[in-house]
Amino acid sequence: MSSNAPRLTALDALHRSLGATMTDFAGWDMPLRYGSERDEHLAVRTRAGLFDLSHMGEITVTGPGAAALLNHALVGNIASVGVGRARYTMICREDGGILDDLIVYRLAENEYMVVANASNAQVVLDALTERAAGFDALVRDDRDAYALIAVQGPESPGILKSLTDADLDGLKYYAGLPGTVAGVPALIARTGYTGEDGFELFVAPSDAEKLWQALTDAGAPVGLVPCGLSCRDTLRLEAGMPLYGHELTTSLTPFDAGLGRVVKFEKEGDFVGRAALQEAASRAEENPPRVLVGLVAEGRRVPRAGYPVVADGKVIGEVTSGAPSPTLGKPIAMAYVDAAHAAPGTAGVGVDIRGSHEPYEVVALPFYKRQK
Repeated sequence: MSSNAPRLTALDALHRSLGATMTDFAGWDMPLRYGSERDEHLAVRTRAGLFDLSHMGEITVTGPGAAALLNHALVGNIASVGVGRARYTMICREDGGILDDLIVYRLAENEYMVVANASNAQVVLDALTERAAGFDALVRDDRDAYALIAVQGPESPGILKSLTDADLDGLKYYAGLPGTVAGVPALIARTGYTGEDGFELFVAPSDAEKLWQALTDAGAPVGLVPCGLSCRDTLRLEAGMPLYGHELTTSLTPFDAGLGRVVKFEKEGDFVGRAALQEAASRAEENPPRVLVGLVAEGRRVPRAGYPVVADGKVIGEVTSGAPSPTLGKPIAMAYVDAAHAAPGTAGVGVDIRGSHEPYEVVALPFYKRQK
């Protein structure tokens, strides 16, 4: 097998048997959609959807110095995360540029699981390994140790409850607990990338098919459907969640991305990028960088990443993500725009779609917020 052949998840044969349209994503062969993207999207918003996310990169950090290493390597205060809880954070370069956004789970006193984006898993692994020098901690590549299945949507708690005796009611958002689902040992995390309530289940690859089938059967009466990466993208876009390579890049610091809140200068000790990020923070106060905003189309044309945002004949920003929104029934986009044009309702803003300036309304993110 040649080294550039795509990697297959443990559920590959199952996706094909379901008639999935497959696509190469960050070196993995992944399901893009099974049927209609719009139907899959709306199923997650109103019922439930089942996702294979086994391409995500799990990295385990263990040892007495694990917390200190992660505090040094990442911008967040990881030492303050309680056992059984998770935190959204970022790993930055020395110059403050974002290498990746991450979720870190504290599994035990001296054990953490870092979950990186598929496209950056190797970069994050290399950076953590390099930054571990001098710390009493071990960084382990666990990408092959896990399959990751997500069940997302308003019906997901009921579906999962029928398959586990784990205390789901007591499981808060951004928390994880070990349990058994359909007889399969799993780390059950209340996290997701859709804007809905839901769970991500980390299991052994050999158990993935059994778990997928059990969730499919349990969810059938309430309308659960398998979902591909295409609707995952429109769901996260409606929820205003950034995607690495679009809203987040090495050329932006967390402050440029409007996510300066994830940087914790008050934590003990130095961390990679601290000096550059302090400069970026004061720069952002004096001279606000471009702001990430939502744009809603007045017409039907869909804006795409890289399209210029214009006002008064001048370029004032750039689209980072765009798609038709099944929930709003209109095309939407996220874009970085000059602070002067970032206020919701700002008049005269458009997107240059192949030379034609299409009118757009500037709105606050997210586009969609679920009813609690």
